[in-house]
Amino acid sequence: QFIGIFSQNRVEWKITEQACNSFSMVVVPLYDTLGPQSIKHIMTQCNLRIVVVDNNAKAKCLLGGVKDGQYTIETLIIMAQPNEETNALLKDTNVKLLTFTQVEEIGKNNLKEFPPKPSDLHTICYTSGTTGLPKGVMLTHGNLVANQEISNTNDALSLPTRIMDNNDVHISYLPLAHVFERIVCVQVFTAGASVGFFQGDVKLLMGDVAALRPTIFPMVPRLINRMYDKVANQSFFKKFLLERAVKSKMELLKRGIITKDTIWDKLVFRRVQNMMGGRGRIFITGAAPVSLEVLNFMRVALGVTFTEGYGQTEATAAISVTIPGDYNSGSVGTPAVSNVVKLVDVPEKNYYAKDGKGEVCVKGTNVFVGYYKDEEKTKETLDEDGWLHTGDVGMWLPNGSLKIIDRKKNIFKLAQGEYIAPEKIESIFTQSPAVAQVFLHGESLKASLVAVVIPDAEALSTWCSGKGQNGTYQELCANENVKKLILEDLLAVGRKRGLKTFELPKKIHLSTELFSVENDLLTPTFKSRRPQLYQRYKTEIEEMYQ
Repeated sequence: QFIGIFSQNRVEWKITEQACNSFSMVVVPLYDTLGPQSIKHIMTQCNLRIVVVDNNAKAKCLLGGVKDGQYTIETLIIMAQPNEETNALLKDTNVKLLTFTQVEEIGKNNLKEFPPKPSDLHTICYTSGTTGLPKGVMLTHGNLVANQEISNTNDALSLPTRIMDNNDVHISYLPLAHVFERIVCVQVFTAGASVGFFQGDVKLLMGDVAALRPTIFPMVPRLINRMYDKVANQSFFKKFLLERAVKSKMELLKRGIITKDTIWDKLVFRRVQNMMGGRGRIFITGAAPVSLEVLNFMRVALGVTFTEGYGQTEATAAISVTIPGDYNSGSVGTPAVSNVVKLVDVPEKNYYAKDGKGEVCVKGTNVFVGYYKDEEKTKETLDEDGWLHTGDVGMWLPNGSLKIIDRKKNIFKLAQGEYIAPEKIESIFTQSPAVAQVFLHGESLKASLVAVVIPDAEALSTWCSGKGQNGTYQELCANENVKKLILEDLLAVGRKRGLKTFELPKKIHLSTELFSVENDLLTPTFKSRRPQLYQRYKTEIEEMYQ
């Protein structure tokens, strides 16, 4: 039986999931940013008859769909107290309503469990691509246990103890609807550690962090880059001290020593450590690239093990993970204990496995069963020998770790025949302190690139004043001199990171509207929706090419 969960991260989410595990039921998460069409698609494709919601707003959303004849729900379970609007919709739809407390009482009288086998389905996790309806990734209990072992296998990491222990505390704020956060929680519970849930508002996250003081903290790259910019952009004297402190602690890092007890921690880094609760021990990042310079800075500033992972929902989150002590390679680590990795030729981009470069393909106990009710898409991704084709291009480094260098599909060709991997270039450009987001565009009939740039609202004023430009955020974004300065900085950052001349934009357009899930310019996993971005900025792109 499939059970839908449409809820913010909270303890009842995990209780529902564990209850489903105990009775061999399949969890199907829903989340706000999917949008009404995708929710309708999931509800009908999975034929969801029972859904658990956290509040009346989500109850209203689902009951409205039932009332409009989009899908059918038999039982709705709500964590809050139903309000008048919910009760009125219930009468119109004949949906049975139970509160979460009532379900717990019913459960006390039905304690006989039906535990699953490893091959049984645990969840259908819908991933939204940049186009079309989301695909339902089928993951088994065996898949989840396979990747849980990453934090539990000492032999693979040559560690004397587990990575986590029962004194650790994890803050859960990344969506539980995504498999990454669920894997982290499973690892935490297996270690006997604790999970604290944020209030539900990302703007209040740092207050939650200060109150909970977590030891385990998954961080998205954007948050890491922002912290780096804030700490790194200090006054001359503070910057001098900071450079000395970083240099000293980097020498320790090269020897595999991570500490918070140096004189530099007391003089320079204690404030930023206390911002993160002061007890940080293991920080995890993934989803998008973070520069080695920024990662190592965060390692020395926070005095924590900063692990970078690479993966996909189809591989139950993790494919490779950096191991303690590997702080110099700029890689995404070594293959996880649950899978093997091979590189396959991508001749159209001149990547060949014999040269240690190619498309990353994965096989193992963490690889998904297939896409629910979509055999065609499954065959495109999972070959007949069980290899998952990720669409990412990687290379093996001399120490045996993997580095992601390109995308196989998100590429385009310029008029002179050069291939462009926009996501790689965009990631480099966001290292400019004045820049929050970048959308790079090129066309096969054009010889150069152009870019839409969203300046960082917090950093722009300070950055510009240091270059003799003043004004409000809106005024600065409309200032031609500021546009010229930002383009020059992007070019400088790009050249420093080894970009070729044809990978640098000829012109840029400054916009003040952040790309977001709400305006449909980002997917719920914060990847750019390139077709939508092009449509949104089509006029500006055409003007840049004139």
